[in-house]
Amino acid sequence: MADNPLFVPSSLPYGLPPFAEIDDSHHLPAFERGMADQLAEVEAIVADPAAPTFDNTLVPLERSGRLLRRASAAFFTLVASHATDVIRALETEISPRLAAHRDTIHMHRGLYERIRQVEGANPEEAWLLERYRLDFVRAGAELDDDGQQRLRELNQELSTLSTAFQQALLDVATADALVVDDPARLDGLDPSAIEAARHDDGTWRLPLLNYTNQPALAELTDREVRRRLFELSVNRAAENRPLALRMVQLRAERARLLGYASHAAYAVADQTAKTVDAVEEMLGHLSGPAVANARREAQALSEHAGFPIEPWDWSFYAEKVRKARYDVDQGELRAYFELDRVYADGVFYAANRLYGLTLHRRDDLHGHHPDVRVFEVFDDGGAPLGLFLLDPYARPTKRGGAWMNHLVDQSHLLDEQPVVVNNLNVTRPAAGPTLLTYDEVETAFHEFGHALHGLLSDVRFPRVSGTSVPRDFVEYPSQVNEMWVAWPEVLANYARHHETGEPMPPELVDKVSAAETFNQGFATLEYLAASLLDWAWHRVGEGELADDTDVEAFEAAALEAAGVAFPLVPPRYRTGYFAHVFAGGYSAGYYSYIWSEVLDADSVEWFEENGGLTRANGDHFRATLLSRGGSGDPLDAFRAFRGRDPRIEPLLERRGLH
Repeated sequence: MADNPLFVPSSLPYGLPPFAEIDDSHHLPAFERGMADQLAEVEAIVADPAAPTFDNTLVPLERSGRLLRRASAAFFTLVASHATDVIRALETEISPRLAAHRDTIHMHRGLYERIRQVEGANPEEAWLLERYRLDFVRAGAELDDDGQQRLRELNQELSTLSTAFQQALLDVATADALVVDDPARLDGLDPSAIEAARHDDGTWRLPLLNYTNQPALAELTDREVRRRLFELSVNRAAENRPLALRMVQLRAERARLLGYASHAAYAVADQTAKTVDAVEEMLGHLSGPAVANARREAQALSEHAGFPIEPWDWSFYAEKVRKARYDVDQGELRAYFELDRVYADGVFYAANRLYGLTLHRRDDLHGHHPDVRVFEVFDDGGAPLGLFLLDPYARPTKRGGAWMNHLVDQSHLLDEQPVVVNNLNVTRPAAGPTLLTYDEVETAFHEFGHALHGLLSDVRFPRVSGTSVPRDFVEYPSQVNEMWVAWPEVLANYARHHETGEPMPPELVDKVSAAETFNQGFATLEYLAASLLDWAWHRVGEGELADDTDVEAFEAAALEAAGVAFPLVPPRYRTGYFAHVFAGGYSAGYYSYIWSEVLDADSVEWFEENGGLTRANGDHFRATLLSRGGSGDPLDAFRAFRGRDPRIEPLLERRGLH
């Protein structure tokens, strides 16, 4: 394996992994050597006879594991975005071994003892030191031998279960797809979408996207087909429910082992919320008004339909009422949102006006799949900043949703500039341009907000680079970036008809603006229901759930107890397909979107009060917050930007909950 391209740093610009040279046989040897190398580096730190200092302990620890980082970045990008059968088999083997490797480092008593003795010389070093100490304690460094052994076992099983959960979810997206044998049953969908659904066996198939409320429910005119699609969506992945239950039990045991009453208490202690009570107070403040709003909306939809609607009718009649009230036709809007123009003249344009960034396509560079476009990012004055990769299309080997990930973290210590990826799940048209829904345009701006957080990072240490911030803070900059979707100057620049090039008519722009708060009861309630479901699972203590606990009954009881049980608005995710919680990093953390939105709404208010899309505003946001990554207390960064603590009132007004 001497020619393994992962064994040496990439020679491509910015350290972009050489995906064209990497084949399936390279991953496992790179992981094995990478883990062995890092353990040797750790032992060298511990064996240093000199008294522990920041420079001889924390700095070499930050430098350690570079091969493992390269291997992980390349491999887990494929796991999420192009998981072939071989990659999935490797993931099943590698994930528990990586969990064991992390435990070996975090439970190394000699290394932890050195870290305890170190002192930081400046604020960034002191903050990093605090983060490391907390990481090690929360990972079991202070447990006795028996406790550490049990924690290793728990982490191994959790890693295995999480991988199995995600892989099963990837399978059911196509296995449980809506199948019809007559394209007329798909009436209401755009003709290109119907053509894209055509299957080789003479059927038409709509794969399930990874949330309850499938977008096609807003367009399908056949009520029976809507019902079938909804029920396929909400009942999918039943085989994942026992996996989720077992994970909840294991997380509760792990929390108790580490001194916490529940996994929720364990998870939130390392977030900006800090306490279970703070999260529950915020969610409780929103639940009542959200349910009341949703009930009013349901009444209006039923009156329009002429009969009591069912859950599969909501989106369809919401679009009817939206059109009747505001004369906004989502199909009409799509004609103005062509993918390439949205990015070049919308997403990138706003970044240029705010931060002075320019992005140029690099057709000579390639990503992890032929769909990927690579852009080089330049700072004001032409200084090279990093790479941005865009992977826009859905495919059977790609997990659902949209996300950002790092291929290379910005770090002055390692002299590395950022390489970040945005993934969407847009349906590829059978022919012609890719036209986006308004929601997909918002997603594009949102994910690029994450990308900006990574690209504009300006820190010394990789541990605190870019988006390495608490989970309930990480969504904040990306949500702020959504404000530019409908900002008049930005919208006018990118919202042009894909055939004529004509700008969106002012009257249509006005209608879009007027309709922004429409259906917010539904949107808020489906999100809160999912958040509270996640929270209910992870508030249980060790031993409180039996092995034969009925998952559906638990869901129903949890929603009822939280006051958000409303059959017409099911949770955005149910347990069997709640990937954020059972296959991602959001366990007891899905609340973070609304927690971050408090900061977001308050920040949007600041931008509006200070002139909006200006370079001065962008520079201030960049200097005080985006560039800092996780190198200090995130709420201190917010205060440096906003000039005060956050207020919830702007969020309540935005969501119509005041």
